[in-house]
Amino acid sequence: MNIGEIAKRAGVSRSTVSYALSGKRAVSDHTREKIQRVIDDLGYRPNASARALANGRTNTIGLVFPPAGDHYTGMQLDFIGSVVEAAAAHDYDVLLSPSGVDSDRSFQRLLGERRVDGAILMEIRLQDDRVDHLLAENFPAVCIGRTAQPESDWWVGLDHTALAAACVHHLADLGHRRIAFVNRPERLLRAGYESAHRGLDGFTKAAAERGLTVRTYTCGDDAPSGQACLERILYDDPATTALVTLNEAALGGLYRGLAHAGRHVPRDFSVTGVVAARWAETVTPQLTAADMPAAQMGRLAVELLVERLDHPDAPPRHHLLAPPISLRASTGPAGTAAPATPGSDLNA
Repeated sequence: MNIGEIAKRAGVSRSTVSYALSGKRAVSDHTREKIQRVIDDLGYRPNASARALANGRTNTIGLVFPPAGDHYTGMQLDFIGSVVEAAAAHDYDVLLSPSGVDSDRSFQRLLGERRVDGAILMEIRLQDDRVDHLLAENFPAVCIGRTAQPESDWWVGLDHTALAAACVHHLADLGHRRIAFVNRPERLLRAGYESAHRGLDGFTKAAAERGLTVRTYTCGDDAPSGQACLERILYDDPATTALVTLNEAALGGLYRGLAHAGRHVPRDFSVTGVVAARWAETVTPQLTAADMPAAQMGRLAVELLVERLDHPDAPPRHHLLAPPISLRASTGPAGTAAPATPGSDLNA
């Protein structure tokens, strides 16, 4: 079924049907209703490519989301799902582009061939060439995350600085004096990932304010890396009684490492961090955490992009979120149980 057949059955010209579908020219209510009746009777659905040519819109947004490693973490998949769901509510499809830099061919095709009306960028770096490229091209885009100069960008961000600091203050209020920080992988820190840098900054400043003894660690995005990291923490300082983590993918390994070392959570050791709620609730005991609002962030990013598409001249807007810490069962008063010999935990 095509426009020609609809025009024939409605007794109008092909151009009139095209104008009625695209809205590019006025069509009388009577004619529009007649065309719509034929469309309803035939169950016609306009071809997406033809519709894009007619109205200049693809009704598709690009999600530029490179995996941080060789796989997507649970939190990353939560973000992807939230964007897809929110876009569908606005009648947009989503094209996923696993692009890391603006020179990636996938990223260039996304822009050069105008496959999408706008883009949502994730895994933002403090200095991000993709953001700079889109800004230079005046291509509609929204970031989930912030660059070092966020004033000219459209973005939705999580205040990792404030959240990591809140975790530190929570542990300090419970009497913990020796705390470790478990960050994302080293290569992401070197690449300038903003969440890793801002979380580290919030942790170290809050620890200095409270006069705490701390050590910071990078950790791979998987459970074995989490267990190995926990073993390093207890080897370096057996008197450590708590940790803060940004690495939800390593969380199960951190817990396993504590169990192997004979540390009971939270009696002997407290754990907290910035983690999506559904992941915080999968460990035992459930994690006290600043819950990452992935669904809300995805929805806000889509809403900002739709707003930008509908109002191209609007000034940049953004949302900075700082959810409170959800108190669960993984933190408690500082205990006194700690191995007396450095490194004894490694053979536990």
